[in-house]
Amino acid sequence: MIRIRPAADRGHFNHGWLDTWHTFAFGDYFDPDHVSFRALRVMNDDTVAPGAGFGMHGHRDMEIITYVLSGALEHRDSLGNGEVLRPGELQRMSAGSGIRHSEFNPSATEPVHLYQIWLLPRQNGLQPGYEQREFPAAARQGRLQLVASPDGADGSLRIEQDARVHLACLEPGQTVNHQLAAGRHAWLQVLRGSVNLAEHALSAGDGAAISDHHDWQITATQPSEIMLFDLA
Repeated sequence: MIRIRPAADRGHFNHGWLDTWHTFAFGDYFDPDHVSFRALRVMNDDTVAPGAGFGMHGHRDMEIITYVLSGALEHRDSLGNGEVLRPGELQRMSAGSGIRHSEFNPSATEPVHLYQIWLLPRQNGLQPGYEQREFPAAARQGRLQLVASPDGADGSLRIEQDARVHLACLEPGQTVNHQLAAGRHAWLQVLRGSVNLAEHALSAGDGAAISDHHDWQITATQPSEIMLFDLA
C-alpha cells in the first residue's frame, strides 16, 4: 500500500521570520490522521529569514535530524557544541534525558531552507548526544546513500532507533530501487524536483507512506533530491 501526503495538504504557518510546513501534527497544527508514521514523528520543512532563528529551548527523548537544502544554520547546545550546518551536511541530536539548543540563520541577507526530522528513540532516558557530518553529493548521485542508521554503517550518523535514512540525487530518467524486508515500512520525502513512485507523481514537499509493498522504483522526471526512511 502506498499512501500519498501531498505538500499542499500539510500544516502551514508563516510567522514572517519562519515559513514552516508540517507533514505531521506539530505545535499549533493538529491533524488526527497525520500524527506520525511508525517511528517518524516530525517532518518540518522550514525557511528561516536572515538573522532569525530558534532561541535556546529544550527537548527530551527524541532523535532529531536536520538537513539544510540552502543557506546555513548555526547550532549551539548545552553539551558545548557549536557548529554551522551547510548544504551536504547532516546533524543528529539525540535529546535523550534532556538537551537544550538554539538554531539561527547567521546570514544577514540569505534565508536558510532546511528539513528538521524527529524520530522516536528506541527507549527513553538515553544519554544525550550530538553529531554532524558532511556527505559528498557525488556519493548519492543516481543512487541511495545511507546517511543515518542504528549502527553507524558506511559512515552514517548513528541514531537510537531501528531506522535507516537515505538520500539520493537523481537526474531525469534516473531510477533507484529499495527492497523492503518483510515487516518493514518506508517513507519517501521529495526534497526538490519531481519523481514517479509506482503510478504516483510526486513533487517537492510531497511524501509517501509505503507498507506491504516491497517491489517499487523511484524515477526522477526533473533534477531531484529525495530522502527515504526504512522503518521497523
